[in-house]
Amino acid sequence: MIDLRGAVVVVTGARGAIGSVIARRFAEQGAIVAGLDLAATDTGAVPIRACDVSDPEQARAAINAVVAEHGRLDVLVNNAGINVTGAVEDLDPGAWDQCFAVNTRGVFVMCQAAIATMKSQRSGRIINAASFAATIPSVGAAAYAASKAAVVQFTRVLAGELGPWNVTANCYAPGMIPSAMNGFAALPAAEQEELLDTLTLRRWGTAEEVADAVCYLASDLARYTTGTVLDVSGGKFATQRPQAAYRAVGEREEC
Repeated sequence: MIDLRGAVVVVTGARGAIGSVIARRFAEQGAIVAGLDLAATDTGAVPIRACDVSDPEQARAAINAVVAEHGRLDVLVNNAGINVTGAVEDLDPGAWDQCFAVNTRGVFVMCQAAIATMKSQRSGRIINAASFAATIPSVGAAAYAASKAAVVQFTRVLAGELGPWNVTANCYAPGMIPSAMNGFAALPAAEQEELLDTLTLRRWGTAEEVADAVCYLASDLARYTTGTVLDVSGGKFATQRPQAAYRAVGEREEC
């Protein structure tokens, strides 16, 4: 059983499609949740503080405020992220830098801000948003894929450095989760079918399923798991042609 009652949790990007669900799921599990995003709000299940995660001073101030209020920090979920698309030859260097500023630098500076507290406690969970794109990138997504691949390697190093203090560091890698950022659900039907054909579980995933995976990584059930990437993509390309199994089932049912 996952028991997160009383755990002090910080979730970045807490106003987003996935981040808001992650924050709410922790709260439902009895955790004390502080959400961070560019704009603050005190409405909804989880209060959100304003914080630009790419700014070290703002990151330190946000973490220090949570620790001052609650006396500890048990879980840091670095969920904040942006998408930048474009062919490499056309990609604006400023857009590339912004993608890395949020997706990679943001993870780095938030972790830096949290490490001292977790080491002093000799416990903690750091959970960073990677992406299936870090495993298999898409054409036109060089900045995004590279930024997320960097997060994976950063997290592995972090896990190694924090192991002596019983602090774990892991990534979660969402795949086919429709959101405003990726626009999957708004694609023409034929394009949606083509994407679904890449999945072992041939359906779109949900933010709730990502949140469940993150809560697992935050719990004592994952106490011996560190330096890993938990794939939450419905088994995307787990085999070369996952759609073949569905076609075979359909052919048998027609017989």
